[in-house]
Amino acid sequence: MPERRFDIVLFGATGFTGRLTADYLARHAPAGCRWALAGRNQAKLEAVRAELSAIDGALAQLPLLSADTGDPASLAAVAASSRVVISTVGPYLRHGEPLVAACAEAGTDYLDLTGEPEFVDLMYARHHQQATRSGARLIHCCGFDSIPHDLGVFFTVGLLPDDVAITVDGVVRAGGRPSAGTVHSAVTAFSRVRGSAEAARARRQVEPRPQDRRARAARTAPRRVDGMWLLPLPTIDPQVVARSGRALARYGPDFTYHHYAGVRKLPVAVGSVAGMATLMGLAQLPPARRLLLSHFSSGTGPSERQRSASWFKVRFTATGGGHRVVTQVSGGDPGYDETAKMLAESALCVAFDDLPVTAGQVTTAVAMGQPLIQRLTRAGLRFAVLEQSVR
Repeated sequence: MPERRFDIVLFGATGFTGRLTADYLARHAPAGCRWALAGRNQAKLEAVRAELSAIDGALAQLPLLSADTGDPASLAAVAASSRVVISTVGPYLRHGEPLVAACAEAGTDYLDLTGEPEFVDLMYARHHQQATRSGARLIHCCGFDSIPHDLGVFFTVGLLPDDVAITVDGVVRAGGRPSAGTVHSAVTAFSRVRGSAEAARARRQVEPRPQDRRARAARTAPRRVDGMWLLPLPTIDPQVVARSGRALARYGPDFTYHHYAGVRKLPVAVGSVAGMATLMGLAQLPPARRLLLSHFSSGTGPSERQRSASWFKVRFTATGGGHRVVTQVSGGDPGYDETAKMLAESALCVAFDDLPVTAGQVTTAVAMGQPLIQRLTRAGLRFAVLEQSVR
């Protein structure tokens, strides 16, 4: 890649999660990191820069770039100016593609926070080949969707033999408020079942799969294990894990992943299933959908005190070749603080770490793997081995 003016550009810094990401970069970007903020509202960008200058006075001169998702030329200029571009502008299905296209064309690495399967599939079908030609890495799902799950499975599989069939069960438990962007993305996805199916079909038509091994995310029914109800969780995470499994031979000849939410009390489990069904039903009705989304305004979020009380734990139970391993990935507020941390550390990892040579649309495990685990561990996330045994 020819020399670029910036190492990292953050697009969408004036939103709630964007501000947290900018704050994290202000505190943790290494000396000499050349970074900038980009967005369409100059006054709001200047306000964010003023907040950052209270952390580091030198950031009073942080460059600000004018860019708008409706102005392809401005996005092309941003992509051409930076080695890495971060996007926090969602819902991505509505706003995301122009920046993905610009980065794929310019050979610029792109990262985002999307949890929208339709968007990810469409970006693969439309821009993976161009990104492969230009050398750009398109890395979606760099927040709570789906780093703890993708890297957690990567970490767990590394503890098992590499030539055996492997099965991993992931169980998510969390306390905290989902971000407005997550809610908007989820409701949009629920309202576009047909569009999601068409995007998945378009991807299957152009995406190669390994011929000598298999990796899949398998559907399963609710069940009770060790005093906990396990409910199948319809998020993008199992899709991401399965894609890592197909790309990495380390996952063995036959890899299967199951994804659950863990609930201890039966009434909560029943209420969760009913609530999900209701949400999916309401998402089909435009007036109900608009009313629901009006309660989750983009750019807003919980207070620092509320976020400090939030937490997440993802436990993985894996078996293969007579071995059994139990691991856990855990951290603080999943919807905001830890998501901003994961996104920022991913960008720093792509910009500065020695990584495998990859291009096109790739997962966090494929693009960054162990170096990102090391970064996140130093940043306070915990990747722990709880149990190892051999039959």
